[in-house]
Amino acid sequence: MISRSLAVDLPSHVGEPVRIAGWVQRRRQLKSVTFLVVRDRSGLAQVVLPPEADAPGEESVVEVLGVATANPQAPGGVEVAEARVEVLAEAQPPPFDLYRPTLPVGLPVLLDHAPVALRHPELRRRFAVAAASVAGFRSVLDGLGFTETHTPKLVGTATESGANVFDVDFFGRRAHLAQSPQLYKQTLVGVFERVYEVGPVFRAEPHDTTRHLAQYTSLDAELGFIRDHRDVMVLLTQVIAGMLAAASELTEVPISPPEIPAVHFLEAQELLAEHTDEDPRGEPDLAPAHERWLSEWALREHGSDFLFVTGYPMSKRPFYTHPDPERPDSSNSFDLLFRGVELVTGGQRLHRHADYLAVLDDPEPYASYLEAFAHGMPPHGGFAIGLERWTARLLGLRNVRETTLFPRDLNRLAP
Repeated sequence: MISRSLAVDLPSHVGEPVRIAGWVQRRRQLKSVTFLVVRDRSGLAQVVLPPEADAPGEESVVEVLGVATANPQAPGGVEVAEARVEVLAEAQPPPFDLYRPTLPVGLPVLLDHAPVALRHPELRRRFAVAAASVAGFRSVLDGLGFTETHTPKLVGTATESGANVFDVDFFGRRAHLAQSPQLYKQTLVGVFERVYEVGPVFRAEPHDTTRHLAQYTSLDAELGFIRDHRDVMVLLTQVIAGMLAAASELTEVPISPPEIPAVHFLEAQELLAEHTDEDPRGEPDLAPAHERWLSEWALREHGSDFLFVTGYPMSKRPFYTHPDPERPDSSNSFDLLFRGVELVTGGQRLHRHADYLAVLDDPEPYASYLEAFAHGMPPHGGFAIGLERWTARLLGLRNVRETTLFPRDLNRLAP
């Protein structure tokens, strides 16, 4: 039995018998010859059959035995001639032509038919970019002594607030789907010092926008023994560089500067008031239009697709956020903007038990979380990156659903 070859490997087998397997990407029957283009995980391979051959339909799963033959006009410069085709699974005609460079249908149709649409090489490439980005994230943190962790997604206490959680019946008790691994990753700083996690998070926010999902993949990191949030920013800069380097094998990526420019929240508001038609001073947060303008400013003034905005008001940050010692109304936190969109939120956390007792109206629901602080926790901080949003901005796509395998949002629970 000849071992299976992938399409990408055929040039190394010219003149040899080969066995390939995959899906029929396209069938072309001419007067003198029939061509099949077979798609596997590595790419496309052209198969040559006699004109009278009973060629299987598109998306049928086939195994092909033949001889690898040089042909400059074939994908990769090689085709499979003298071929015998065995149909492993017949297929109904797909709802759209997967052989076209792009799929000429709207996003709702693509999402409705995701099990088939995701086979298109361009759509599949998006998720290869996402996978490479995660590999880059892990590689950087592994190299810096971080431990990968996996924390519960069924929790008894809301992480951020009680308003945006999905309730779950947990054997007759009320539980929630986790909004983030935040409380657990802080706890684990007391165990490993440096931790990270790649996993799903759930937000019951009724947003029907191009940037929000009810479930997305979060890349979280937390580290101990920091001086303040600036140490976290340095780490994040390294992580972004590693993710870009990994993704650059598959797509064009922006240059990651050795130091990402930063602007304080109050300074950002002054810039917006001076250079735009709006005056956001006094507002506790930045609007999406403000983020877009600031990103354009960072690119124009600093040549950077990335911009840190630091010092957000404490009123807009979670209870565990550390205040700025010199500006108690401001926080030792940041957002990272990437091409006009907030990509990352992070900062320094409170680490003294007494500080948590002071900021929590009712500490009882957080008893197990606070136990770690009662027994000593170092100054620490971290961040979280939304994978789908990262991939969308990297590839220049407007809607995070385009970089989500099976989106869950306000209206969609299938496929």
